[in-house]
Amino acid sequence: MTAPALSIRNLSKRFGGALALDGVSLDVGRGEVHGLLGSNGSGKSTLIKILAGFHAPEPGAEVRLYGQTVPLPLPGAVARARGLAFVHQHLGLIPSLSVAENLYLGQLATADTWALNWRRLNARAAATFAEFGLALDPRAEVARLSPVQQALLAIVRAYDDLRHATEDHADRPGVLILDEPTPFLPRAGVEQLFGLVRACTATGASAIFVSHDVDEVREITDRATILRDGRLIDTVETAATSHDALVERIVGRQVAAYHSAPRQATGALARIEGAAGRGAGPLTLEVGRGEILGLAGLIGSGFDALPALLYGDGDASGTLRLEGDRIDLATLTPAGAMAHGIAYLPADRLGQAGVGSLPVADNVSLPVYARLRGRLGLTDTAVRAHAAELGAAAGVKPNVPALPLSALSGGNAQKAVLAKWLQTAPRLLLLDEPTQGVDVGARQAIWDALDRAAAQGAGIVVASTDYDQLAQLSHRVLIFARGQIVDTLSGAALTKDTIAERCYRSTSRTG
Repeated sequence: MTAPALSIRNLSKRFGGALALDGVSLDVGRGEVHGLLGSNGSGKSTLIKILAGFHAPEPGAEVRLYGQTVPLPLPGAVARARGLAFVHQHLGLIPSLSVAENLYLGQLATADTWALNWRRLNARAAATFAEFGLALDPRAEVARLSPVQQALLAIVRAYDDLRHATEDHADRPGVLILDEPTPFLPRAGVEQLFGLVRACTATGASAIFVSHDVDEVREITDRATILRDGRLIDTVETAATSHDALVERIVGRQVAAYHSAPRQATGALARIEGAAGRGAGPLTLEVGRGEILGLAGLIGSGFDALPALLYGDGDASGTLRLEGDRIDLATLTPAGAMAHGIAYLPADRLGQAGVGSLPVADNVSLPVYARLRGRLGLTDTAVRAHAAELGAAAGVKPNVPALPLSALSGGNAQKAVLAKWLQTAPRLLLLDEPTQGVDVGARQAIWDALDRAAAQGAGIVVASTDYDQLAQLSHRVLIFARGQIVDTLSGAALTKDTIAERCYRSTSRTG
């Protein structure tokens, strides 16, 4: 029988005393798109990092590519030469370089020539993009590309590297490993990316698709392997496995659909008048006391601009009336917003929302340092004790305040940075993509925390491209197009399908 494209046997990995992977075995067929699912901390990232050569597995593991055993630990150069190529979530592109330079980065780094024919290189890049029906300018600076274009470039680069490495072995076209490439893409971008993946596998190459989005895995993959607590739970035919069945395997129990607690409006908490900036506005709207207000729209519609404008993060105009306070958005600063009881959680959890290199303790204690000062001033002991208490209440795992924030999984990092702001009991909480890249279980915990804050009277504004999340979490959803609010959904109209329909319908000038 023909050997699988990739075969993994008895893959284990320990970090200290903790077993992150426990004897995992799986096969990826030739030309197959194979999903890899699991909660944050399930072992997905560890498995990928072993294949990429970042970690050495425990003795007894075996990895085969097209029937040939590869050395472990697997050096990155050997992985590429044997036919493994990776697209990580943050893509690994260099923004200041051109599209062509990024496309051929690996090949240029190993070339033994000092002279390059840029005209020929750009023409070669254009031909490669044309092969996949992509309109990318080889000379364009990558920083100027849209997120979708950057993701497509990263996948084409990985595929081209495979083709270059395996050109003398037509029977071994290679394996693309896509590690959560879609969280920052709009739905149309995801569909374009899936088309590119299918075009790559149509040539005989295989792909591993890692994602927290169960619906995406069901759409793009042939089979999916589910990990939980480092162990392989099941490998299933995705077309024959329902969304709920996959979720149950991921979390180990049935998960009921989430719905925010219905509550009577108790009057307007905030009124925004003429808010404008970041390509949106002027906007006039109200946020009720205890209301969770969703903001939705296609990328570029302006739906995600409002949270930052209300926090003083940008060149804004207009006013915000928050209970008895009148706030001029043109002069508002983040420090001023905090003083008024406004908190903001950006989508970039390790860049803007937190500092990845700093300990969890410092990240979560920053807004309450004054409260933690004692007679001897601010001490590490007090900060870490407070962070441990906060982490325990928020369900952060591992709850080790000395760890850098970047050491936590995506879901646990998000729990930590959300707890940082919830402890301040904000009057107005602003969130941008609060569950992006977060697993099903952690998502439920985050929703519960937001619902509790709303029940205590906070007004919560959530900007998200996750229509299912908005439908389950929000009391109202505002639809944006061309920087304006063009529709409002509530009650029975508040469904995932209706939100998607109104967002896409909003692109029409006639509505």
